[in-house]
Amino acid sequence: MVVDSADLLAVTNRGRTIEHITSEPPLAGLDRLVGGTAGGNLRKAIARELPDQVEMGTPLHLLVDDLAGSTLISGFAYFRRSDQFPEFAEAMAKSRPRMTVNICSGFRTGASSLAVDGTLSGLPQNVAPVGPLADPADALGWHPLDDPPGVAMRRARRIDVWEEGDQLVVDTMFRDSCWDPDGSEVAVHEYRLWAAADRATGTLTSVDAQPRVLPYVECPLAAPNAEWLVGTPLRQLRRSVLDRLRGEDCCTHLNDALRALAEVPLLADALHRG
Repeated sequence: MVVDSADLLAVTNRGRTIEHITSEPPLAGLDRLVGGTAGGNLRKAIARELPDQVEMGTPLHLLVDDLAGSTLISGFAYFRRSDQFPEFAEAMAKSRPRMTVNICSGFRTGASSLAVDGTLSGLPQNVAPVGPLADPADALGWHPLDDPPGVAMRRARRIDVWEEGDQLVVDTMFRDSCWDPDGSEVAVHEYRLWAAADRATGTLTSVDAQPRVLPYVECPLAAPNAEWLVGTPLRQLRRSVLDRLRGEDCCTHLNDALRALAEVPLLADALHRG
């Protein structure tokens, strides 16, 4: 039984400025995000313009919030097809090297991803071939997934919640993937999380972050830090994750997976409505 759903269509330019955004069902006020960036200030804009969606933890809020991460990593699909898009490779070669030291676990001081001066070392990012998410034997496991366009990345999430005694148990996964020219799908970021929360208070009681696919060997060093959030009310995780897991202690993609646990209480409520 479907208890809620939403579709989002957004268009940004290369600078990640939102040029067009619509949803189904339509949402009044969503167009106020047009002209803003899908980068670091997006979540402040969402809180300002769509406070009711944030408070209710709606599927649409999760989708809009994901614009920050999805637009950040979307260019990776072109790296996988640089032979087809020489102008992309040329633009990257002309771009000014960025200092990225300690912005995350994978770019910590001395990491293999960095040169001595703190700019990117040019080490290829790790990827892994993956199969389809949908299981023909489990018709409810995933919503229908369209075939990807020629050059595309996909961010996929699954959050399963059930009750065991006085606990809410959570099994969730997160994957960023793209398609190579031969049509094969490769993952560049993937996590699985097991978590539990007190059913009465909605407080996180345990969390185990399991890295599956990450770009550099140093990236998984952030995973144990997820345990720092134990004792946090689930509904506060969207803010608490960003406050607690920062710099070399964090992984952007782990943070995204953990922040989405804020919607677990809403999913748990749906168990009883169902």
